[in-house]
Amino acid sequence: MGYTEDDIREIVQKQRNFFKTGKTLNVEYRIRQLKRLKAALIANEEAFEKALHEDLGRSRIEAYLCDIGPVIVEINEIINGLKKWAKPELHFSGFMCFPSVTTRVYKLPYGVSLIVSPFNFPVILTLGVLAASISGGNTAVIKTSSKSPACTKVLKAFIKKIFSEEYVTLIDGGHDVADMCLEQRFDKIFYTGSPAIGRHVLSKAAQNLTPVALELGGETGNWAVVRKDANIKDTARKIAFFKLLNAGQICININQIAVAEEIADVFLKELKAYFVKFAGEKPEDNPDYPKLITESVYDKCERLAKEYKDRIYFGGTGNRETRRFSPTVIFPVDKDEDIVQHELFCPILPVVPFKDSEVDSLMDVIAEREHPLAMYLFTKDMKWADRVMQTQQFGGGCINEVVLHMMVKGVPFNGTGHSGMGAYHGEWGFREFTHPQTVLKGSTHFNLPLREYPYSGKTGKVKMKLLKLFEK
Repeated sequence: MGYTEDDIREIVQKQRNFFKTGKTLNVEYRIRQLKRLKAALIANEEAFEKALHEDLGRSRIEAYLCDIGPVIVEINEIINGLKKWAKPELHFSGFMCFPSVTTRVYKLPYGVSLIVSPFNFPVILTLGVLAASISGGNTAVIKTSSKSPACTKVLKAFIKKIFSEEYVTLIDGGHDVADMCLEQRFDKIFYTGSPAIGRHVLSKAAQNLTPVALELGGETGNWAVVRKDANIKDTARKIAFFKLLNAGQICININQIAVAEEIADVFLKELKAYFVKFAGEKPEDNPDYPKLITESVYDKCERLAKEYKDRIYFGGTGNRETRRFSPTVIFPVDKDEDIVQHELFCPILPVVPFKDSEVDSLMDVIAEREHPLAMYLFTKDMKWADRVMQTQQFGGGCINEVVLHMMVKGVPFNGTGHSGMGAYHGEWGFREFTHPQTVLKGSTHFNLPLREYPYSGKTGKVKMKLLKLFEK
């Protein structure tokens, strides 16, 4: 179906009219919708698995591990916590506000939300965000990626079957349709994708002063830093697993590794060994290994492999027919080369050697670049690692682990600067899709003239003394 601006405007207006009925303000109503979403997802697991395989070559286990299962976990967390999160907060108004005694903070939905989701994790980054929007009491218009057509087709039929168009609707199409959506006035926009498109979304949202949450990959990519005291086998194993996952098409994946030159040779041997152990000598021939989303991404991998052919340690080969390109380790790469100054979003993996004694200088270089979405440190020096994690600016990360920080219940997933703004997952998603509204309840009795004129003379002096007393 092709969309016109009038079509989209009508969809948004229908949702605005439905929101005005107040049905979504009821927390029990939201919980019922979340339960319907969860039940439908479980019932349609096979359809989503097939679509993920068609678009991205995902195996059934990887599809469930990365896209379907986490949504079920997310919905469960929201259902279990929503009543508590949505309950108005009661505060003492304070002596400065006397005779008022109570003030409440209500968590109100924004209204009509727009969710723009990407191709790389089309289920979790659509339905996971939708669950957060529903938890906040909003309606939702979803714009999915045209790069993952099989998933979009399944998602569209899925949404249409369980929700009315006036509550949740999914719109497909290309960038032109996305722009038509952005021309409408929404009350909240949640975009996941590249920094370049993130800027465009922000500029469009600014026209209506619409609040925006952005989850971006980071302009200069995510670093893994491997120090000389790291557990080399464990580190190599985890990085190999992570780089194989979705063929590197993950916003929090490792874009480049910095490895202490004292252990570089041993580390690279272990990294290669684990790539071979997990996916074979030629991963592009392994049917479990995912494929690249488009030929243009494959072309980029091929171009980089040719450009760095003299420094390829592992990989560098692919199968254009299946769009699978091997994880490709390039070594050595200088920290200032172009390949480590932008997000790759593919299985290319540059490795930058550094002297372990100069690790703080390396961290300074990383800090000067745009904030990444993730940071991964591998070391036994917990004092150093804790200091770095508490002073470096990035979205989130792990010490001696990869990716699992985004799977923890009760914690936010977010970026900062060029890697995004806002946060979600669990209660943080509820907060992202609600506005905290403060309401003080006044009194018509015992009102004191403290705040009123006159402010001068003896009366003013008495008032000043009382004001300073109440400040304590």
